[in-house]
Amino acid sequence: MPLSFFKNLFRNIDWVLFLSVCMVTFAGLITMNSFTATSRFFERQSIWFGISLAVFFIASTIDWSFLKNTKIIVSLFLLSTLTLSFLFIFGSVFKGSQSWFDLGTFSFQPTDPVKLVVILILAKYFSRRHIEIARVRHILVSGFYVFVIFLLVFLQPDFGSAIIIFFLWLGIVLVSGISKKHLLVVFLSGLMAFGGLWFGVFKPYQKDRIKNFIHPLYDIRGSGYTAYQSTITVGSGQVLGKGIGYGTQSKLQFLPEYQTDFIFAAFAEEWGFVGVMLLFILYGMIFWRMLSISFRGGSNFEILFGVGLSILFFIHTIIHIGMNIGLLPVTGNTLPFMSYGGSHLLTEFIGLGILMGMRKHSRPVHKGMAGNEMVGV
Repeated sequence: MPLSFFKNLFRNIDWVLFLSVCMVTFAGLITMNSFTATSRFFERQSIWFGISLAVFFIASTIDWSFLKNTKIIVSLFLLSTLTLSFLFIFGSVFKGSQSWFDLGTFSFQPTDPVKLVVILILAKYFSRRHIEIARVRHILVSGFYVFVIFLLVFLQPDFGSAIIIFFLWLGIVLVSGISKKHLLVVFLSGLMAFGGLWFGVFKPYQKDRIKNFIHPLYDIRGSGYTAYQSTITVGSGQVLGKGIGYGTQSKLQFLPEYQTDFIFAAFAEEWGFVGVMLLFILYGMIFWRMLSISFRGGSNFEILFGVGLSILFFIHTIIHIGMNIGLLPVTGNTLPFMSYGGSHLLTEFIGLGILMGMRKHSRPVHKGMAGNEMVGV
């Protein structure tokens, strides 16, 4: 391959962002690995990491301006709803949730890339209606698009991902400039909806998780066991941690699923308070660089996409850490770039690749064109 190809491949990559993401991913791989036996999680995640890196660099070279086309966005929305609907027919059931397509050698969870589609839909919608956000119809219309996807995810049932999608919509609406009156209506509607879900939709194990959140010692031998063990695991790391590979709570399986839903707890046990602070610094660098790139976008669409992607990663991070330290209910959400899983890791790197591509190809919009875009003409 010519040298110009590689120059083009690496041009305009935000290396601070990229290296921070890679260090977080390495931290996850080290936490998954076991020095006493072969770890299939480590081996598979390493392969997915390599694939994700290749896809990231390819995506960073593409001009993504075609995503502003309404027909493309509508097609992505229809494809997403169709794919999620197929889960109820062809999906595999895992831990009571029909969220996966079993493809033999690996499984695929379509909910992960659908979250990117939600960001694109909202970025497209509000990029042309930014000034008109005060009109309640735009909140209702955007809410309808997201509600269709939210409902299909919730009925799997995947309560954790459904919550992520809701907060993703709420975050982008807030950034777009929702009025305080409409915001109050949204919260009241959310409380009413929660009441209806509690009495008519939530399954017993979902109610138990919320009860365990309100009262952590509600059932530590049953539904609250994992959350209780997670808090013990985090605390056992103390200041300097037990050392890499010496996490007894995780490696001896007192803490289930430490490679996925509770990888933060496993990391905190081995690295301690100092390691957790370093991890927080890395995530801070990631969010800072993403927002910095977003706010320099050539149009509202690029800005809202970058902000939406930042919101997605931030919500995942807050909920995951919150449930690991006992501040939030256990919902089964992954920690960005750290938790085991090819679907979400690939989606995250694709999202970053699109952001890099927008950074490379976007051009500042002419003042007159910007005015047209803002009022939707």
